Amino acid sequence: MIPHTAAPLQTSSWQEELSRAIRDPHELFKLLELDSATLPAALAADKDFALKVPLPYLARIRKGDINDPLLAQVLPTGAELLTTPGYSSDPLEENRANPASGLIHKYKGRVLLIVSPACAIHCRYCFRRHFPYGDNQPGRKQWQAAFDYIAADSTISEVILSGGDPLAANDNYLQWLTAQIASIAHIKRLRVHTRFPVMIPSRIDENCIQWLTGTCLKTIVVLHVNHPNELDVGVREAVDRLKIAGAYVLNQAVLLKGINDDANTLIALSEKLFATGILPYYLHVLDPVLGAAHFDCDKHKIIDLGIQLRANLPGYLVPKVVSEQPGAHSKVPL
Repeated sequence: MIPHTAAPLQTSSWQEELSRAIRDPHELFKLLELDSATLPAALAADKDFALKVPLPYLARIRKGDINDPLLAQVLPTGAELLTTPGYSSDPLEENRANPASGLIHKYKGRVLLIVSPACAIHCRYCFRRHFPYGDNQPGRKQWQAAFDYIAADSTISEVILSGGDPLAANDNYLQWLTAQIASIAHIKRLRVHTRFPVMIPSRIDENCIQWLTGTCLKTIVVLHVNHPNELDVGVREAVDRLKIAGAYVLNQAVLLKGINDDANTLIALSEKLFATGILPYYLHVLDPVLGAAHFDCDKHKIIDLGIQLRANLPGYLVPKVVSEQPGAHSKVPL
């Protein structure tokens, strides 16, 4: 059994680990002993969307392997600079579902709050890589419009904290924000979408747990893991802390060409997620964001992968294969 005791203090704080994230392609190539032939392309793409890789994640990448599936998620490449028909800066048309600063309301019963523009890592396929964060950074006083919007709609029962990554914000701010949300009578659930427990596991400390699970709301933490190699002992310990505190922990992955678009990898991912204490939830088709077309997969292959997952895994380990379409009432299953 896992003892119900606090996690030991980390040698360095999560803030320090975040500040040491690799942001220079030159340094990334040096640390990972990569062939410099692709460095010029990385430098060009970095100007459009900056590199950011925290050291705990970097430690899981194989040195000298330009095709490593974890590296491919964060390495700027020349393919990002190509213009592809059908790909845009706002693929989900979130600007049409942004009734108040920091608030997105696309689906009945839940709303999403843009808590922080920052992330622990910059994923090259991010569907919000062009998002207008400058227009969606309300201060404490400006949040009142979003709270009023939520309070006025009794059909809303769940608030989702997103970003960027909401855990990039400090705990005092997050404690205040969740208290405001919990004070709205018809809100029952708090959902947090984050990569921090995977990128910098030390982020799940006592202060984080306190605000995350300290209200009357049911808490769901949705992680984002695309490949089994992203999961290690540190991630498992962070997940243990979340679950001991009473949070439900789910995973949503994105199907990415050359990274996880084969049945064996996806089966291994589901198995390792469950062994880590995380339940597979969604497998997303790539959102057609400008700069990420090279990650897209053929629709027929996606359907076949779903069939193979159902044939090889128990039902509770099969993620729902879905796409997100502007104007739809929910995620669209494939």
